[in-house]
Amino acid sequence: MCGIAGIVNHGGAPVPPPIMQAMTDALAHRGPDGEGHWIEEGVGLGHRRLAIIDLSELAHQPMMSFDNRYILSYNGEIYNYKELRAKLEFMGYQFRSQSDSEVLLTAWAEWGVRALDRLNGMFAFAIWDRTDKVMTLARDRYGIKPLYILQTSEGLTFGSEQKAILASRDSFINLDCEAHLEYFTFQNLLTNRTLVQGITILSAGHYAVYDTHEKKPRLKLTQYWDFNFTNPT
Repeated sequence: MCGIAGIVNHGGAPVPPPIMQAMTDALAHRGPDGEGHWIEEGVGLGHRRLAIIDLSELAHQPMMSFDNRYILSYNGEIYNYKELRAKLEFMGYQFRSQSDSEVLLTAWAEWGVRALDRLNGMFAFAIWDRTDKVMTLARDRYGIKPLYILQTSEGLTFGSEQKAILASRDSFINLDCEAHLEYFTFQNLLTNRTLVQGITILSAGHYAVYDTHEKKPRLKLTQYWDFNFTNPT
């Protein structure tokens, strides 16, 4: 397991490095093998690494694509990354590492959101498009890997755990009383709400796009996969 965190400030306000440090510090238990930050023009991405597939520094995150357009912070494992890598190599792409992270990043550069249909695995990731100034968040089909989100008038904050988001805030965030009522009634939360007001979890099988060009940017959610219980016969 790894930990991801990020901030997109509305209006391009600088992301203070100490804030990104506090967010990844809150996720240190998720990734004892490495830490990384990337900050540029009102956007910050952080990562705590648990090295499994490629143990070298070549698999360090946040990771930049071969053309310097995309920045990735990713938690998970792509089970079919070798097959995807072979297909991308056949198309002419070259790889620097042996990681599934680089395969995911290259697949995104080639296919965009359509890459999600090709992924077999468990994942939660954030990809910043430096050209279009768009942040995309995505979560695997079954929601194995978590991704929490907070949207405010100031912008977008997200992380693998709520504590990363809380670490980015100077002010106290109130508890969500309705969510608590839901939890104590059903012993579970049946929606994408959390016990903290304003923080939601990205639903399984969804991706979300945050376009900074909009006057009032809001996450646009899209469901790319759902269960199919239709009898094939």
